[in-house]
Parts: sequence; C-alpha cells; structure tokens
Amino acid sequence: LITVPFLYYIFNQLGVDPQYVMHLAVGTSFAIIIPTSTVSVMTHHKFKAVDFDIVKNYGLFVVSGVIVGTIFAAILKTKSLVLFFSLIIFLLSFYLLLLKEKEQGVIKEIKLHLKIIFGFLVGFISAPMGIGGAIMNVPILKFFGYSINKAIGSAAAIGFLIALFGASGFLISGSYLKTDLPLSIGFLNLPAFLIFIPITTLMARVGAKTVHKIDKNKISKFFGIFLLIIASKFLYEYFKL
Repeated sequence: LITVPFLYYIFNQLGVDPQYVMHLAVGTSFAIIIPTSTVSVMTHHKFKAVDFDIVKNYGLFVVSGVIVGTIFAAILKTKSLVLFFSLIIFLLSFYLLLLKEKEQGVIKEIKLHLKIIFGFLVGFISAPMGIGGAIMNVPILKFFGYSINKAIGSAAAIGFLIALFGASGFLISGSYLKTDLPLSIGFLNLPAFLIFIPITTLMARVGAKTVHKIDKNKISKFFGIFLLIIASKFLYEYFKL
C-alpha cells in the first residue's frame, strides 16, 4: 500500500510506457515483498506470533485468488488498474478509521467454506494492488479470535505466499505480453527491486519488533488517514489519465 504509489510516481517520472506503468509498479512491489515478508515472519516467529497451520490450510485458497487476480490485472489497462487501486484503498482507509481493537482471546475454528471464500477474495483483491493482503487478513484472523500480534505475524506469512505467486504471475504475464520495459523482466523492474530491498528488509525487522510494543488503535487511525490521502491522489490521477 505504500510501495506501489511510490513506484507508480517514480516510473511515471522516468517515462515508462503509460500503458504498463501501474502493472510495473504492482509487479515490482510483489518482488520487494518476498524478502521483506521473509524478514518480517522470522522476526514475528521469535515472538511466537505465527500460526503456520492457518498459513498452510488457508493460504492455499489465498494463492488460488492471487493466480486469478493476476490474470485479471494483466488484461486491465493502467487507467482501470489505478481506479481499482484507489477504490479499494478508499474502502480500507474507512475501515481502519472506524476500526476498534478488541481482544477475544479464544480462537474459533474457521470453517472450510469460509476459508475458501475469504482466502480467494483476499488473494484476488491483493493481486491487482501489489499488496501482501495483511490489511484484510489481520481483521479476518482477529474476527476468529486471534490476538492482534498473532494475526499480524500469521498475515505476514500468508503475505509471503501472495507475493511469491503475485511476482511470478506478473513476471510471466509481462513476458508473455512482450512489454519490453527498460531494465525489467516482465513487469518486474530490477533497479527498483535492488534499491528498495535493503531499506524494506531493515524496516520490516524494526516494524515487526515495534508492533509488539505499540498502541495498535492509534497506528490504525494514522494509517487510515495516510491511505485516505493516497486514495484521493490516485483518484485524481485516474481522472488525469
């Protein structure tokens, strides 16, 4: 949610083909998330905040959504992708601003049909946006009784799967479409990937440690305001295109 807007504006300034600038931002974001989420998961695991069982039996359905969502994103033009991104971020920002943190303490079993529905939707929505899906998976896991810390840690692990299949999908689709974007493989830009990785992996470790100490309710509100600004800017970009 932070990386994609930065990459979008960077690639725009560099004169990347407008038809594929959003696709390149999304695909590169997924590539960046892979090592970032790995560091994040390892740090959360030290705090015993990752439920690998839910990652395995829920993540499968998330991946199926990512695969379909990646195909959907590949056939969209940049203008449509920007609109999709801005509308989803508007919804997520309002959700965060209205969110109230409550700890339930008792983990409830997630029925198979709910895993299929939630998993597919999270994966499908995450794919055109280049995100790890935590902003949706955390509240889902919290609803079923996970503590906020365990929900965040488990969502980070699911985010690794989303990023892995998302990056692969954008690499393949970009290559199939013969986009021939500068210094890129498919929809993955190599210089941006190499520049962002040291920064994001360092901050992922810092962020994962910090989340176990801070007031999550305040962070949710601040991030909600940030997303509202980003969504408004992207909606403005949509009308400019």
